Amino acid sequence: MTQDHPFAQYVRILGKGPKMWRDMTFDEARAAMNMVFSGEVEPLQLGAFLLLLRRKGETGEELAGMVAAARDHFLEKDITANVDFDWPSYADRHRQQPWFILSAILLADQGYKVLMHGIEGYVAGYAATRPGLAVFGIPQADSLSGAAALFGETNLVYLGLEKFCPSLQTLFELRPLLGVRTAVNTFGRDLNPFAAPRQLQGVFHPPYKALHLETVKALHQPHSLIFKGGGGEVQRNPMKPALVDALIDGEVTELEWPAMTEENVYKWREEDLAPAQLLRMWQGKLDLKMPLLAIIGTLAFALKSAVPTLKISEAESRARDIWDSRDKNRFG
Repeated sequence: MTQDHPFAQYVRILGKGPKMWRDMTFDEARAAMNMVFSGEVEPLQLGAFLLLLRRKGETGEELAGMVAAARDHFLEKDITANVDFDWPSYADRHRQQPWFILSAILLADQGYKVLMHGIEGYVAGYAATRPGLAVFGIPQADSLSGAAALFGETNLVYLGLEKFCPSLQTLFELRPLLGVRTAVNTFGRDLNPFAAPRQLQGVFHPPYKALHLETVKALHQPHSLIFKGGGGEVQRNPMKPALVDALIDGEVTELEWPAMTEENVYKWREEDLAPAQLLRMWQGKLDLKMPLLAIIGTLAFALKSAVPTLKISEAESRARDIWDSRDKNRFG
């Protein structure tokens, strides 16, 4: 090969010397990732690109460009649905149950249409989102158009990433080869396939809050709540105060939520990972204080996003009332 590969320009931007490298623009990141999704990049280049990005540290503008590229490669184009909340679930390795599923059900019961989307990454010894959803009969769509149709019948739908953007799903599968998470694990959460006006984001590491905030701002997301979530999911940790980075009508603000309890230890058991435990919790057959508070606290976040004028205490009180008034026999 006597000429540089077309993708080499993007590796060069990131990989020049200490005083020569720079961040990519939105358009450059989009173009680079479009080449990746189109299979126009050599494996060696892809590994170098992703690891250089990680070593440098991604910017919100770069991640937004990658989101745009992923949307360019959705299997179906111009599929719309009137969805109120976008709920990404991309950690999928839970050392405790994905109690947030119960929060999402309760939110949907209030009349809000909620799209939950994510990857399947079941690992022995962990709980996962999809089996938990199946316990409640939450429909799992086979495509974007299928999800849009389901919203005519129900308010909560799950859509696997492999069903609407398999080229991105393939990049998630590189982690065992590279040994580290990459930008893929970050921008995948920001896809918002139906452009829902409200988005909830739970991150594993607090420094990523600011990065996601930059990303959703660049994508012109009007409402977003971003916080450190249990296991990196949209799940409130009730034992700690929560500093939530928020977009409300496009304006940046920070919300300070106090801890919901003075206790600071939650002991889980291996048997607690069985999906049936979620159903038992709904039915009132489990008495677990921390998961209960996590369910209520997560729902309160969503209610606050839906009605920004609610005080934090009002959102939590309303969430508790919704939980207490649920139909325990609904999923019998």
